[in-house]
Amino acid sequence: MFDFTSRYARLATTTYTAPDGRVSAYIQRRFLPPGESLPLLAEIAVSPRERLDLLTHRTLGDPLQFWRIADANNAINPFDLEEDGRVLRIPVPQP
Repeated sequence: MFDFTSRYARLATTTYTAPDGRVSAYIQRRFLPPGESLPLLAEIAVSPRERLDLLTHRTLGDPLQFWRIADANNAINPFDLEEDGRVLRIPVPQP
C-alpha cells in the first residue's frame, strides 16, 4: 500500500466494520520513539530560508524522508524545524 521508505510502510492495516455493515480499512497508529533515542548522524544549524525538504535531500539523500528529521527533533509540525539558526538532529536512517 505504501512505498517501502514511507513512515507508514511497516504499520499494520486493520479494518473497522460500521453498524451498517460497511467495512473500512485503515493503518494503525504510528507511535514515535523519543527523538533523543534515535542514533545521531549529525547536528546541523538551519540556514536562512532553508527548507526542510532541501536540508533532508542534502543530509539523507531523499527529500521525502523529512519525517525522519521531524521524528529526531520531536516535531509534530515539520515547518517548525525551518527556523533560522535552529540546530537540528539528523538521524541515521533506520530500515
